Amino acid sequence: MRLRYKVMIFLIISIQLLLTGTAWAQSEVNSDRTLSPYFLVKSDDPEVDQLPLKSTSARVTISGVIADVTIIQTYKNEGHRPLEALYVFPASTRAAVYGMKMTIGERTITANISRRDAARQIYEKAKQAGKSASLLEQHRPNVFQMNVANILARDVIRVELKYTELLIPTDRVYAFVYPTVVGPRYSETPAVQAPRSEKWLENPYLHQGEAPPYTFDISVNLAAGLPIQKVTCPSHRVNLQYLSPDTASLSLDPSEGNGGNRDFILKYRLAGGKIETGMLLSDGPDEKFFLLMMQPPKQVVESQIPPREYIFIVDVSGSMHGFPLDISKNLLKDLIGNLRPTDRFNVLLFAGGSSVLAERSLAATQNNIQHAIRVIDRQRGGGGTRLLPALNRALSLPKTKGYSRTVVIATDGYVSVEEQVFDLMRNRLGDANMFAFGIGSSVNRHLIEGMARVGMGEPFVITRPDEATEKAVRFRKLIQSPVLTAINVDFGEFDVFDVEPRSIPDVLADRPVIIFGKYRGKPRGTIEIRGISGDHNFVRKINPADVRSAQDNGALHYLWARHRISLLSDYNRLRPNDERIREVTRLGLHYNLLTAYTSFVAVDSQVRLVDGQATTVKQPLPLPQGVSDYAVGNQSLARKSISRVLAAPSVGHRQPRTKAPGSGSGKVEQYAAQDSVAEKEVKPSRLSLKKITVSSGLTKGSVKRQLEKKLLKINACYSALVNTRPAINDRIEIEMIIDSSGRLEALKIMDHGKKDRKLEKCIRQHFEKLQFPKPKNASKATIMVTFVLK
Repeated sequence: MRLRYKVMIFLIISIQLLLTGTAWAQSEVNSDRTLSPYFLVKSDDPEVDQLPLKSTSARVTISGVIADVTIIQTYKNEGHRPLEALYVFPASTRAAVYGMKMTIGERTITANISRRDAARQIYEKAKQAGKSASLLEQHRPNVFQMNVANILARDVIRVELKYTELLIPTDRVYAFVYPTVVGPRYSETPAVQAPRSEKWLENPYLHQGEAPPYTFDISVNLAAGLPIQKVTCPSHRVNLQYLSPDTASLSLDPSEGNGGNRDFILKYRLAGGKIETGMLLSDGPDEKFFLLMMQPPKQVVESQIPPREYIFIVDVSGSMHGFPLDISKNLLKDLIGNLRPTDRFNVLLFAGGSSVLAERSLAATQNNIQHAIRVIDRQRGGGGTRLLPALNRALSLPKTKGYSRTVVIATDGYVSVEEQVFDLMRNRLGDANMFAFGIGSSVNRHLIEGMARVGMGEPFVITRPDEATEKAVRFRKLIQSPVLTAINVDFGEFDVFDVEPRSIPDVLADRPVIIFGKYRGKPRGTIEIRGISGDHNFVRKINPADVRSAQDNGALHYLWARHRISLLSDYNRLRPNDERIREVTRLGLHYNLLTAYTSFVAVDSQVRLVDGQATTVKQPLPLPQGVSDYAVGNQSLARKSISRVLAAPSVGHRQPRTKAPGSGSGKVEQYAAQDSVAEKEVKPSRLSLKKITVSSGLTKGSVKRQLEKKLLKINACYSALVNTRPAINDRIEIEMIIDSSGRLEALKIMDHGKKDRKLEKCIRQHFEKLQFPKPKNASKATIMVTFVLK
C-alpha cells in the first residue's frame, strides 16, 4: 500500500512538472508566433460544418462609366452544432459599399451603419443573446470580413451587399474587375500584440490546386451609352450576348462554378476607340454633385523624352514561387531587354532580405542586360515578403545626374504593410516616378493601386503569363509618351466646391481626365481645361448648362464620398489625426458607407439559440490560382531565397581578364570594366550564428528564432563592408540585456581591436526591433551571442 502511495505521488508531481514545462514552452512559442495564415486541418467531428459558405455570386449593372454591384453570400450549416461563420473576402479598391441586408427564411433584416466599435458591440450582444446577426467590417479598403452569428443546424442565411464604383479607361479600354479571393498576407507583428483589426491575417487556406469549397457565379448587364466595339473576358469562360449596338449581357459559363480562385475581369472598347466624354449631374434634395470626364489629346513624339534611369524591384518571396515568379521573369526580360542604349538600369531582388545588382545604375549595354536576365532567371522564390525595406533600399541608391528616375515594382502584394509603403512613397514622391506591377491571379489590388495612386503612376496587373508581353509593351508606350502636362481647370461661373482631385497629375496614357465634386445653384458658365501636350497648348471646353440632371446619377454622392474618404485615410496614415478620423466617420455615417471606422450590422429580432454556444468557424479560402503552398508554409526558405548579394562592379572598377589562347604568355592582365558586369557572380562572405548563451528565464531555441529573423539584414551590412574593410572582424561577440517585457534594454559589442562603427550601428538598428519572450521569474535576462565568418 505504501509503495502504491509513493508511486501515485511521483506520478502526480511528474504530471504537474510536465504541464508546467509545457505551459512555459507554449508561452514562449506564443510570444514568438507572428500573425500568419495557415493550412486548414479538417476535423473528423461530424457535428461541426467547417465550410459554411456554400456560394457567392454577383450581379453587375454597368451604366455608362458607373458599375453597380450586388454580392450574395449564402451560408448553410450542414452540421449539428450552431455556428458563427467568419469569412474574409476582397472587393475593388474603388468600391463604395453602401448597403447590406440579411435574409433568414422569409425574414429580411436591413443592416444599419454604425461606428465600428458600436457595431461590434451590437453584434456581440446579439450573438450572446442567441439571435442571428451579421457584421460587415473593413480591414483594408479592399479587404472585408463578414461575421454571421448563430447559424443553426440546417439554417440557410443569405447576406446581400451592394457597392458602386467608377470605371476609368486606360488606352481607351474600359475594365471591370471583381476580385474573388484574398491572398495570404505576410506579417512580422507578434500575434499577442496584434489589434483586433489585424487578426484577419490568421486565416486558414486550402493547399495549392484545391478548388474553392463554395460555388461562384457572376452576371453582367452592360449599357455603355455609346456603340460597343468589343467585349472580352480574359479570366473566365462566359456566355456573351449583344442586345443592341450599345448594350450587352454576359453570364458565367456553368463550367466555371469553381472559378472563385481568381479575379473576374471584363474588358470592353467603344466603337471608334472613343472615350466616354461629357458630364454627369445629380441634383439631390440636400446636395448637388457633378462628374466631368474629358478625353485627352493624342500621344506625343518620343524625341521629347528626357534620358531615363530604371530601378526594377522584383519580389522573389515564397508566394511568388512558380507561376507568379515565372510571369515576373518574362516581364523583366521584356522590359530590360528593350531598354534604349541611352538608358541606365538596376535590379533589386527581395524576399526576407534584398540584394542589388549594382551599387550604381548600369548602362543598358548588351552584356549588362544579359547578366541581369541571367540573375533573374536563377530565382525560384521562397521566404517572407519584406517590401518596405526593399523600397527604402531602392530609393536610397545613388541617382544618375541628368536622368529621370522610374521605379518599377513587381509583386503579388501579399504583405500587411500597405500603410507604411504608401507613407514612404508619398514622402519620396519627388525622387522618382512609381509604377507597380501586380503579378498573380488574385493580387493585393489595394496595395498595387494605392502605390500607383500615391506615386502618381499607373497600376498594372498581370493575371496570366500571356499578358506579360502585352503589359510590358503598354508600360513602355506609357512612359515614353506623356500626353498632357501642366494641367489647369477653370470652372468660370459654375459654382463648385469640394472638388477632387485638387490638382491633376500628368496624364501618361490615353485615359480621360476625371474631375468630380459638389456645386451650388444652377449649372451655368463654361468649364475650361488647359495643359501642354508635347510642344503645343491643349484646350477643352464644356457647358454645364447643356447637361441634364438624372436620377440614375444618384451614385455620384457615394463615389464622391468614397474618394474623399480614401484621400483622408491616405493622409491619416501619413500623420494620424483625430480630426480626420472623425471626418471619415462622419462621412461614413452620413453617406451610409463602409469605412475603417464604420460598419454594417444586421440583427434578427428573434432569439433562435437557447442554452447553447455557437462554434466559431473561419471560412477557409482557396489559394489564388497559380499561387503555391510556399505563400503559406515553408517560411524557412527565407534564408535561402536570396543566398548572396548580387554585387556588380561600379564604373571604372578594374577586373582581371585572362588572355585568349595563343595571345601571349597567358598571364592575367587588368582592364577597366566601363560599366560592364563581371560574368562570374560575386559570392560575399557571410556571418552565421556560432554560439548562444542565455541566463535563466530564457531558452536558446526561442532566442535563436528571433536572431535568425535579422540574420539576413546583418549579413547585408557585413557583405557591404567586407570588401572595403579587409581588416573587419571575422568573429563578432554581442552581449544583450533583455527587460521584463522581452525588449532589448542594452546592447554591447565586444571590442577585440577591430571595431567597426558602421557594422555596430547596423546591428543595433535591427536588434532594437526584436521581441524576445518575457524572461520567466526574472526582471531581466542576459544573452551572449557569437557570430563567425562562414
